[in-house]
Amino acid sequence: MHFTEYLQFDASALAQAVARGEVSPGELLRLALERNAEVHGRINAVCRLLEAQAHAQLARPLGGPLAGVPFLIKDGVQDYAGVPTSFGSRAMRNYVPTEHAAVVRRYLDAGLVVFGKTNLPEFALKAVTDPQLYGRSSNPWNLDRTPGGSSGGAAAAVAAGIVPMAAGNDGGGSIRIPAAC
Repeated sequence: MHFTEYLQFDASALAQAVARGEVSPGELLRLALERNAEVHGRINAVCRLLEAQAHAQLARPLGGPLAGVPFLIKDGVQDYAGVPTSFGSRAMRNYVPTEHAAVVRRYLDAGLVVFGKTNLPEFALKAVTDPQLYGRSSNPWNLDRTPGGSSGGAAAAVAAGIVPMAAGNDGGGSIRIPAAC
């Protein structure tokens, strides 16, 4: 699959293509990683890559309705065991959870291939994604603008074509604001 084809598929269609054997989960992961590398310097959507974990996941049989689809989780309450969860804060940068959050287990059970964490404002407390720890995220459609927040990294990753969907959460507009930016 070429990147232009990847962009045309939503997560469900990619999972169906994997199920039919038209594309492998490894190929989809490669496309997502390549796209992230291409745009990272401009949009700073992904604050931590989990490549080793994603490749380990691909070494096992994948099941679930979204098997093989590349996916990003938010570097907030979506803990991934053994990987720092910083909440966008220098004060939390050394916090390493010992188990997956329930929602992350569900993502993995659905077959999503988690390969990174997305940027967010410190403690998800702002409507712009500009933590001192990782730096500002930019809207891929206009680099002078914010992708909003607090799920701004996730929104920028989807808008830039890194992934067809990414995890976010909303307590005060954290998904609604990025959707409007």
